[in-house]
This record gives sequence, C-alpha cells and structure tokens, in this order.
Amino acid sequence: MKPEIVQKCPFAVEVTEGQTYYWCSCGLSKKQPFCDGGHQGTEFRPTPYKATETKTVQFCGCKHSKNGVLCDGSHSSI
Repeated sequence: MKPEIVQKCPFAVEVTEGQTYYWCSCGLSKKQPFCDGGHQGTEFRPTPYKATETKTVQFCGCKHSKNGVLCDGSHSSI
C-alpha cells in the first residue's frame, strides 16, 4: 500500500520545544500534516516527531521522504 500524495511541497510548521507531534504517514488525514486517525483500517500509523527546539520545520507533504517526517526533496521526483 502506498501513501496518498497530499501535496508536492513541504508543510512549514512552527513547533515548540518538548512537544511531540504525530505526522500523518498515510496521506488520508484531513488535518495535514498531522494525524487525525484517517489511517484506520490501513497498515499506516502516525509517526511521532519530538521537537528539540522551538523553530519552523518542513514536514513532508508528499509522504515519500527518506528523512521520515521531514522533507528531503523527494516531491521533486514524483
């Protein structure tokens, strides 16, 4: 099963140090880039990301990053 491509660019999100965010790995969530339980009935599970500092991070929007939750530019070859 392959994830749905939500968008071919990253989601820039301000994260807060110490907070854990649950990135949607399936592409079915209506609250992108985070999980809302849309993966129910699939093999996908949300991927936790713990912020080590408060800053803007680029969460993967195409769901094909080899960097896990963070964009690695994979969207440019899809």
